[in-house]
Amino acid sequence: MATGRPGGSGSRGGGVRGASRPLRAVRAAGAPAGTSASGAEPAGDGAPGTDAAGAARARTRIADRADAFLAEDELLTRLRTRSAEQGVVAVSPATAAALTFLAASTRARAVVEIGTGLGLSTVALLRGMPADGLLTSIDPDGSRQAQARAACVEAGFGPGRVRMITGSSRQVLPKLSDAGYDLVLVDGVTTDFPRDLEAAMRLLRPGGVVVLDDVLWQGRIADPVRREALAGALRETVRTVREDERLVPLMLPVAEGLLCAALRDGSAP
Repeated sequence: MATGRPGGSGSRGGGVRGASRPLRAVRAAGAPAGTSASGAEPAGDGAPGTDAAGAARARTRIADRADAFLAEDELLTRLRTRSAEQGVVAVSPATAAALTFLAASTRARAVVEIGTGLGLSTVALLRGMPADGLLTSIDPDGSRQAQARAACVEAGFGPGRVRMITGSSRQVLPKLSDAGYDLVLVDGVTTDFPRDLEAAMRLLRPGGVVVLDDVLWQGRIADPVRREALAGALRETVRTVREDERLVPLMLPVAEGLLCAALRDGSAP
């Protein structure tokens, strides 16, 4: 649910995503032009652009299959529809499933979510957390957080399972405990990703996981200054995760790119 998308106002879910162009985003993050993310030369002897177009269609089909792998229940479907009606960019079905999986596989009892939206990712995380887990969700829009809290109750989670804090990540994250969290989801304002990543590494216990949503996203934004600010923040974020020796990184080709990293034991800042 990262923002900075076309039509966005700086709070979570401010518009419609641009077209997915993951290869271009990866190159911008460091891969040489004319190569794939792995550094291999493009295959094929067809006309210029032919192989690229075919590969793009194949990626789209794979992404569609990933999204359709697990059918969402009525609650998540309603939240997705409600989000679209209110101009909130909700996480994709595949991303929601990945969040549930990551919360379950890490047995995350203490989770921080940056970017509440209307609660779709909140519910997805809670569904993977142990019954005694507590999720702290941060968002500057209190009215949307109220809807998200109602969605959590509708999903069967007690009010004590979620702590909603209204405010920006810049305001809230410094107040949270060092090395006190198992999982941090960074999905707020895109230009804040580098700073939110740094804060997340402080918040994580050794072995904890940070997840950053939509890191390969590149929207079609008319304002070149704003477009470059977003691209620069994403490049910096990807580069930091890839090069920081304290982290074990993984890029998942889910939706617009789900970047995960585990903090090595004994590597807490």
